[in-house]
Amino acid sequence: MSDQMFLVGGAVRDALLGLPVQDRDWVAVGTTPKSLIDKGFVPVGKDFPVFLHPVTHEEVALARTERKTGSGYHGFQFHTDPDVTLEEDLGRRDLTINAMAQAEDGSLIDPYGGRRDLEARVLRHVSPAFAEDPVRILRLARFAARFGDFTVAPETMALMRGMVAAGEADALVAERVWQEVARGLMEKHPARMIEILRDSGALARIAPELDRLFGVPQPPAHHPEVDTGAHLLLVLEECARVDAPLPVRYASLCHDLGKGTTPEEEWPRHLKHEARGAALAAALSQRWRVPSDCKELAELVAREHTHVHQSLDFTPEARLRLMERSDAFRRPERFELLLLACECDARGRAGLRDRPYPQRAALLHDLRAVRSVDQAAISAAALAAGKQGPAIGQAIYEARRAALTACESDRPR
Repeated sequence: MSDQMFLVGGAVRDALLGLPVQDRDWVAVGTTPKSLIDKGFVPVGKDFPVFLHPVTHEEVALARTERKTGSGYHGFQFHTDPDVTLEEDLGRRDLTINAMAQAEDGSLIDPYGGRRDLEARVLRHVSPAFAEDPVRILRLARFAARFGDFTVAPETMALMRGMVAAGEADALVAERVWQEVARGLMEKHPARMIEILRDSGALARIAPELDRLFGVPQPPAHHPEVDTGAHLLLVLEECARVDAPLPVRYASLCHDLGKGTTPEEEWPRHLKHEARGAALAAALSQRWRVPSDCKELAELVAREHTHVHQSLDFTPEARLRLMERSDAFRRPERFELLLLACECDARGRAGLRDRPYPQRAALLHDLRAVRSVDQAAISAAALAAGKQGPAIGQAIYEARRAALTACESDRPR
């Protein structure tokens, strides 16, 4: 076999599943970097030779093998000589469903049973080399979130648990954890990612704040599912159902972190869990180096979600304070995301997915009313009357409160 191109990985998998093919990656077998460059391929990448096709600009990698040389996922040495076979290249991949190739004539090359596992809906590692790269635990969990009806092969789960026990998960770096978690949160079944990470033991290593939510009870009157961890999974599934953006999904992941620190003697009540949760969300975001839009919304939702739930019974003054604390006047778009996260929280409960959540519409109604107040005109009038500083702020506050009071009868219930 020499100088041949094979379509590999996700493109082959998704085509067999009847899914749209997003990216097409190729492997070149029996060739050298010089030969590809002479044909017009453009070299890119640092860790191993990757090239861009001169016409399609699709990625082409030289067939390679790899050898573990250190801890974590950086410690690898690659071998890309022309004698590396396609089967050897496929053998270094993570899952059997990703270790298939298609020849240029359309024939399938499947040395590790990927098609069989696709049909059986199983996520299975290709070889014991899976254990050499802890990122593969995260990737498998992400694939479980994408393919919600797939199960994990028992031997693969056992392998991942062994990796965690050996400390491999501790070598994961923040940027890679966040990259995989963020992608998994945006899949159709994000709860499956959390379940797999928890079952493997990896969740306790990368996010103990999340892991300790499981087994913590809540009042059944508000949470028929009772278990805080079970509630978290339902909330994530609700986020996916409404196609929520990533900041909302991440905030939903973090919204109840404070309940994991409630002393057992106070169960099932969780007084003041909101402030504790906001601090834990901030710490997790810093550790994972989460983008600021996700980090800020997570802290806001953790701190304010119970107030939003209770807001139908708030006075105009209390609702105005809620909007002020949420910086809703300057950042109305983020306030809307807060309300969406709260709606997912309210509906992410056993048997309550379709119940109404008028709080969201009511607070959006309030925000429109308050934002209709002409701050510039009020400030100008106050200045003309000789008022300064706090007095001008008080005049704006009074106008906003009056706007809320005036629209009280039109407020959604």
